[in-house]
Amino acid sequence: MSAHFARPHRHEALDRLVDRRLLRELAYVDGHWTASEAAESFEVTDPATGATVAWVAALDAPQTSRAIDAASRAFPAWRVALPQERTRILRKWFDLIIAAKDDLALLMTLEQGKPLREARGEIDYAASFVEWFAEEAKRLNAESVTSHLPNAEMMVRREPLGVVGVVTPWNFPAAMLTRKAAAALAAGCTIVAHPSSETPLSALALAELGERAGLPAGVFNIVTGKASTVVGRMCEDARVRAMSFTGSTEIGRLIAAQSAPTMKRLVMELGGHAPLIVFADADLDKAVTIAVDAKFATSGQDCLAANRIYVQRPLYDRFCAAFARRIETLRTGNGLADDTDIGPLMHERGVKKVEEQVADALAGGARCLTGGKRHPAGPLFYQPTLLADVADDALIMREETFGPVAAVTPFDSEDEVIARANATEYGLVAYVVTENGGRQLRMGRALDYGMVAVNRVKITGAPIPFGGVKQSGIGREGSRHGLEAFTDLKYLCLDVA
Repeated sequence: MSAHFARPHRHEALDRLVDRRLLRELAYVDGHWTASEAAESFEVTDPATGATVAWVAALDAPQTSRAIDAASRAFPAWRVALPQERTRILRKWFDLIIAAKDDLALLMTLEQGKPLREARGEIDYAASFVEWFAEEAKRLNAESVTSHLPNAEMMVRREPLGVVGVVTPWNFPAAMLTRKAAAALAAGCTIVAHPSSETPLSALALAELGERAGLPAGVFNIVTGKASTVVGRMCEDARVRAMSFTGSTEIGRLIAAQSAPTMKRLVMELGGHAPLIVFADADLDKAVTIAVDAKFATSGQDCLAANRIYVQRPLYDRFCAAFARRIETLRTGNGLADDTDIGPLMHERGVKKVEEQVADALAGGARCLTGGKRHPAGPLFYQPTLLADVADDALIMREETFGPVAAVTPFDSEDEVIARANATEYGLVAYVVTENGGRQLRMGRALDYGMVAVNRVKITGAPIPFGGVKQSGIGREGSRHGLEAFTDLKYLCLDVA
């Protein structure tokens, strides 16, 4: 953190912003843009070039408490607002996000590094949650219960929890915020959100648009700063009734422990270690396309990325050769370039982790078919890489990989690959490629994952319950289940005698 707040920007790409008000460097609390009293700030840099994009206010623990104060004051009015009113505001927010898509995508690429094409896709994805939950706000219906008591009328209704703490990661800085916040807002909750300090600009721009849409003061607050300070205060405050977090399993465990004394509701989307299983009856071109899409989106920095690719032995050699050829066509470079497929990794420790995993796999007998080293585009770039014959005990087969490295290994039987795919503490998503209908159903049942994709990669979206099992999460986001996560059931029993 630094006290050098509001240094001049040095990133020339900011001149491409149409709406310069979307570049916000102050936190958003109680309807006001605010900085810390000590003018503390932190630098946001472009991972592709290292250039400064912004200096953002770093709030402290007392200011975090003031954001919780604001959300608590705003809750009574927001919870009783007619669902149609919440729908109207959220729908306006959606319209504004779509109208500002190019600016929002530019900010995301500058702070996160992903190619502009992917950034625009994420803005559409982020907006879809706002649209979906705007409509769902009107559908939190009460239900009647057939009475088992004489002269009694029974009813069950859903009521909003209260203040919700939201903690979002750097790899999807817009979509992870809207997926959580739109659901909670639609349910009648108020928000105190902490975006990753590596990518806070997307969240602040969304707050600017939320203010324009008419979100009342205190309903939606963005607290920027050091995670341990801000999130720690959110966890310990009993007025925060739920914590919604996307990030590593390690940090998820820490938040759960810190939230335990106040018995908060937890909604967590944690680490993934997705298997991609390709059977011998698969169409080769389709299988390779699925593998590229499942592995290399967001430069591999995705909890849904295919980390372990199992290919049945009769197809194995042809798959590896075709996969290597396809990987070699991927273009690495600055995300601002129109033809970029692979952008930079987020930080140096991410590159070092990839290097460690590649070296370990090679030492264990794996073959590098393409790539395998840093890319000359810059210090945070890594070549799209394919490792074949990777042993099950290699680091890359046991740890989540956040980088553009694909690890492939052969298998023989269905039962064998199910056991190997399930041999992990993670259980977010699994991919299967096979033309056998019976096998598709068997694999869907046997794989111990919250989501299973068969013969496709794109499966997420606002209408579906997103989440994992085991150490990959608690609860679900999206769909009506994502809305209900921010509500409590209240049972009313009325004497009608």
